[in-house]
Amino acid sequence: MKSQSAKAKHEDRSRRRARHSPELLRRLLRAKDSIDKASHEAWPVRRLARVSGVSEAHFARSFKDAFGIPPHRYLLTRRIERATALLRETSLSITDVAFQVGWDSLGTFGRTFRDVTGESPGAFRLREKAAMQEQQGQMPVCFLKASNRPDLAIAVLEKRRRASKDNNAG
Repeated sequence: MKSQSAKAKHEDRSRRRARHSPELLRRLLRAKDSIDKASHEAWPVRRLARVSGVSEAHFARSFKDAFGIPPHRYLLTRRIERATALLRETSLSITDVAFQVGWDSLGTFGRTFRDVTGESPGAFRLREKAAMQEQQGQMPVCFLKASNRPDLAIAVLEKRRRASKDNNAG
């Protein structure tokens, strides 16, 4: 039995997606949106199927056909995306990040994070902070500060003077 080429597999998947009814796709999107809104919660196939209003087997098969990945992998992707954002943007401990994004075990979080990103959560955070510091070193501090200021085209005092003139003239 010969394996299908990548192009043939893609065409087969496209045909299967096309045969899903709009109603089924809406139901699958409802489940996907539920994962997106609360990726920190447990989302077994049974719960997702219930949200979609279809059987578990039909849900799992249809979700993969419609979105290209199984529901569990989609959930892991969303959790890793959220974890990378928290590691980059907050000073939460790695344990707190793991629990906040939905893992019950720090070990499982670390192993999954490493499998997906190629580095541990701690190494990721260090690399991201170093990259941010490197970018700051390439730009004068006055420019960095200016980029964080409110967008004011003219000085506040000048605005007040102009407003005062307009009020006195009118």
